[in-house]
Amino acid sequence: MTKLAIAINLERCTGCNTCTMACKMQNNVPDGMLWNRVILEGCDSEFGAQGEYPNLTKRFIPVACQHCENPACMKVCPTGATFKDDKGRVEIDYDKCIGCRMCMAACPYNARVFNWNEPVRSTGFNYGHKDVPVRPKGVAEKCTLCKERTDAGDVPMCVRCCLSEARVYGDLDDPNSEISQLIASKNAYVLLPEKGTKPQVHYFN
Repeated sequence: MTKLAIAINLERCTGCNTCTMACKMQNNVPDGMLWNRVILEGCDSEFGAQGEYPNLTKRFIPVACQHCENPACMKVCPTGATFKDDKGRVEIDYDKCIGCRMCMAACPYNARVFNWNEPVRSTGFNYGHKDVPVRPKGVAEKCTLCKERTDAGDVPMCVRCCLSEARVYGDLDDPNSEISQLIASKNAYVLLPEKGTKPQVHYFN
């Protein structure tokens, strides 16, 4: 079996949002929508910092689809549009999506976005990977773990473009892979483990 995933080193993440923009360009994500977000961990000031001057810190947490092993979104999808593929990724068949948004309500990570109107791309043309499907009005969409790239043996664009090399991509089912060894050695954790979704995206410090 194969279980593709990403591990993110939060000590390296600087919140530059390069992953966000790389994802947007790679996947032709419409204006006003993001598949990959970078959020500030529980900040207690208007400047997004924790602590008191001069001992201030910031910690950024990139969040996208967690490609869960037990995805809540898939359980509630009435048409089977959301599915797990043979590489462990949670994907969407846009031809089957009826826009009910049950998946959006079920996802505890707020990882999906919805095309309420005809999608507008600022460049006026499709600038993503040539094989990335163009999503129409009325469907939910999200991170696909750059299926078109990873099917070809490459890494997701967010991993490729991360300036601080905070992201590691690989197969969780291979105990000798870099990602598996990192997760084991760094006591990596997942977001919202109490939800029982078993995310395949891991975080470590």
